[in-house]
Amino acid sequence: MDGHVEEETLAVSNLGTIRSRKAICRVITLLEAALGQFQNQVHPARGTLREAASLLRQHIDPPAEREVSDGSERLLAWQARKVRDYIDSHITGRVLVADLGALVQRSEAYFSRSFKRTFGESPHVFLMRRRVELAAQYMVTTDACLSDIALQCGFTDQAHFGKCFRQATGQTPAAWRRAHRSDHEEYGTPPVKHD
Repeated sequence: MDGHVEEETLAVSNLGTIRSRKAICRVITLLEAALGQFQNQVHPARGTLREAASLLRQHIDPPAEREVSDGSERLLAWQARKVRDYIDSHITGRVLVADLGALVQRSEAYFSRSFKRTFGESPHVFLMRRRVELAAQYMVTTDACLSDIALQCGFTDQAHFGKCFRQATGQTPAAWRRAHRSDHEEYGTPPVKHD
């Protein structure tokens, strides 16, 4: 008889846990929806909402359980694709690790570790590399000035662009453009004129 009572108590306890988890997940969804309303704005509530969602996520998915359940801490294929697509579609603006983590419902720290294990570089380095790649494409396919290309690719200014580009390629943007523009014109189409 005691075994039957314990089973019923366990079943009721599990039901309460499931309901609590669903309620917390719903609150996280509401917080993320509120965050989305501030997407292109600097607002003091953004940090508070992001922190609240992160704390709730940690409550339903404690770090010790995550490490045991997923020792590799890699992003799943759909998560990696979603994050990469988000970065590519927001490449000209601010891309925050907190926003990337929210996409896949992970805290900033956990997301950063998972991202590095998945892509082999930190989110910031990945973003800068993607911006440099986009800038290189613009440099060989358009006649836009380097300062315009820098802004079109999300760099703060031409100096920031030049520093990142030199780190990635070992050349200044102007030298790289001269060398690759002639190759592109020889084998491809001439650059598009910009006004």
